[in-house]
Amino acid sequence: MQLRNTDIAWGTVSMLLHWLVVLLVLVAATLGLVMDEMPNSMTKLRVFALHKSLGITVLALMLLRLAWRLLGGRPAALPMARWQAFSASVTHWLLYAVLLAMPLSGWLYNSASNFPLQWFGLFNLPALVERDRDIREWAHDAHETLFWVIVALVALHAAAALWHHLVLRDATLERMLPSYLRRRRGSDDAADGTP
Repeated sequence: MQLRNTDIAWGTVSMLLHWLVVLLVLVAATLGLVMDEMPNSMTKLRVFALHKSLGITVLALMLLRLAWRLLGGRPAALPMARWQAFSASVTHWLLYAVLLAMPLSGWLYNSASNFPLQWFGLFNLPALVERDRDIREWAHDAHETLFWVIVALVALHAAAALWHHLVLRDATLERMLPSYLRRRRGSDDAADGTP
């Protein structure tokens, strides 16, 4: 098990952070879509609290992931057209930015609404602003817009990974999978990207 990133593959830490963020965003997004339709009840309050806690967790993991990416480097890029490399880089950095902005907009919305923000009931987080109706409405709109931006970017990211995997048959997707999920290519475990 390789914890750190190497020249040919993502390390275990990068893979764990990537897939954990994917899972948490899926759960938080699902909760976000259903909780507004729920009738007012204690269950709705618990769902809101869970949604907020997951959002704060995503924020913390994205900060950790960004630090790990900047300090730990990344595998060398696989051979591809310049426009593909540029598109991949822009998409990745946009995903980082939006996955940081989304929970921050939720935190701002929560603060401007004057609601307490607890992380899984263990401790309170400070309010980012005082109660403010204009900020609350702006943050709510930003939170909803960022959701759809994430949906679009994730769809593009996943489509590109599948295109590399199924059409180009390179190791782009496989480098973000544990070795036991990679296709076997003779003695090569597909980490170096050779077809």
